[in-house]
Amino acid sequence: MSNFQAGLLAGALRFAFGLPGPVRRLIAGTPIRLDGQDLHPEAQLLLRLQQLSGTGWRTRTASESRLDLELSSKLVSGPAITGVGARELTIGEFAGRLYTPAGLAPGSALLIFYHGGGWVTGSLESHDNLCRFLAREAGVRVLAADYRLAPEYPFPAAADDAAEVLRYAVAKAEDLGVDPRRIALGGDSAGGNLAAVTAHAAEVDVAFLLLFYPGVDASVRRRSREIFGNGFFLTDEKMDWFLDQYAAGGEARNDPRLSIMLAEDLSGLPPTYIATAGYDPLRDEGEAFAERLAAEGVPVVLRRHEGLFHGFANVLGVGGIFREAVSEAVGALRTGLALANSAQDVTETA
Repeated sequence: MSNFQAGLLAGALRFAFGLPGPVRRLIAGTPIRLDGQDLHPEAQLLLRLQQLSGTGWRTRTASESRLDLELSSKLVSGPAITGVGARELTIGEFAGRLYTPAGLAPGSALLIFYHGGGWVTGSLESHDNLCRFLAREAGVRVLAADYRLAPEYPFPAAADDAAEVLRYAVAKAEDLGVDPRRIALGGDSAGGNLAAVTAHAAEVDVAFLLLFYPGVDASVRRRSREIFGNGFFLTDEKMDWFLDQYAAGGEARNDPRLSIMLAEDLSGLPPTYIATAGYDPLRDEGEAFAERLAAEGVPVVLRRHEGLFHGFANVLGVGGIFREAVSEAVGALRTGLALANSAQDVTETA
């Protein structure tokens, strides 16, 4: 599909979301209620429009799946967010992009953001507007980095690359204009997995973790996967397919570099904000991870967005509920980095 066609579809989506409420409800269909919660009307409308437009997320081949995610991102991410500069980087053998809010002085905090996509799909482009939004709204620099994708590069290639990005950011802190003592890690879905895994193995202190519906345990199936495994963007079939591409061997799925929940000790992780979606097969493992962190003394905030589905962080261009959810996470990031800065000031004074 051409960029022109994608633009037309994106415009049609925005038009549909601008229709009167009763008309939107008519298009979306009968309200859906599962597991004691209602699917949010805006989420239901988006899923219905995706179904009607035939822009689903195929899993027959990696190349098809990558194209589908790029198209989906163009449709829902909205116009490019202004007030943020972007600088292209080379990190080892892959590309990176540094986002800097207008007027931000050197020495700021940094969020390294790893894109989601099941370790198979996703790119700097698919998550460009999300990174712009995080940078502008949080007032921090954001470093987005590609990493090697499966099946061409299976586990643990992505985890190795994610660790390399952190080492790069620390080594190049002055050139990037950031304070190496205030580096946070974040990501969505598989990117959230990489952020948590990288923080766990890091040789430097990470200031904060920002995780959107992370995958943290590939070793078991939890209840939410059975309830929400079909019809809500991320499906049970897709999850199996992604894991087969990234970690086909069963042994790898018990490795803490993939299933961080299986790590013996998580007490060294930094303060963490975890956002889950009520209609997400990954919901229960993200929330189990939050419970584990709290039990081991890690400051953690868990926020379940009832009525939303997996992938909501990228839906910044249509519907207010999606942007509100990301804005809440931005507030947590801003607060977490401010507290980290205060703690450093106290330490230096002492």
